[in-house]
Amino acid sequence: MARLTNKVAIITGGAGGIGLAAAKRFLDEGARVMLVGRTAAKLEAAQAALDGGDRVAIAAADVSDEAATQAFVRETKDRFGRLDILFGNAGTEGTVKPLTDLTVDEFDSVMTINVRGAWLSMKHAAPLIADSGGGSIILTSSVAGAVGVPGISAYTASKHAIAGLARSAAQELAGANIRVNTILPAPVDNDMMRAIERQAAPDNPEAARAGFLASIPLGRYGSNEEVAALALFLASDDAAFCTGGLYPVDGGFTAR
Repeated sequence: MARLTNKVAIITGGAGGIGLAAAKRFLDEGARVMLVGRTAAKLEAAQAALDGGDRVAIAAADVSDEAATQAFVRETKDRFGRLDILFGNAGTEGTVKPLTDLTVDEFDSVMTINVRGAWLSMKHAAPLIADSGGGSIILTSSVAGAVGVPGISAYTASKHAIAGLARSAAQELAGANIRVNTILPAPVDNDMMRAIERQAAPDNPEAARAGFLASIPLGRYGSNEEVAALALFLASDDAAFCTGGLYPVDGGFTAR
């Protein structure tokens, strides 16, 4: 039997690289999926690419907005009848600059999307997962949630906060048979890293890439699919005794 047969999952950041790769893996393993993202056109393209028929639904929403979050959780219940898995993957890299140069708005924007968004998704999804008899919540942090990274202080702070949220939630929700775990990707070869490279070195993004690669013992960026594979494990019953964990998928970055 497929690992997620009859399970229903919400994936925020569902039209991005990691979210879309996770959706494909979840569908391949028998799940039904609600993709959540900011932009309707990107969600529609993702839905078409997945070609999952009525097993894929989409909801355009800002995860930092409580009413919008309540709405996509409710829509998931109305569409699929239950919820078993939340993959809280929505996030932004923010602005790459020294912390002394960050504006309040730049700092707050990152914290609002990354931290408030993760908290609101858990807040409103957890009761529905509990009604299904339990399940799995997975949050996307970053290796920047385990170490300090210069130039992206707001992002780093937000990813540390996500890890703390997950560890607290793992203890609070254990009685409802809800497992809560955090994924810590190193640089992944996707659009977010392209944006970070361009901001870090506008005149020579390849130099920024080389600098990031030098920090990864395996000598390469990860792939969306490699992160999705870890999300699938944590979503499935293969991880039935895993909760409160921080799981690097980082090519050795945090082993240094």
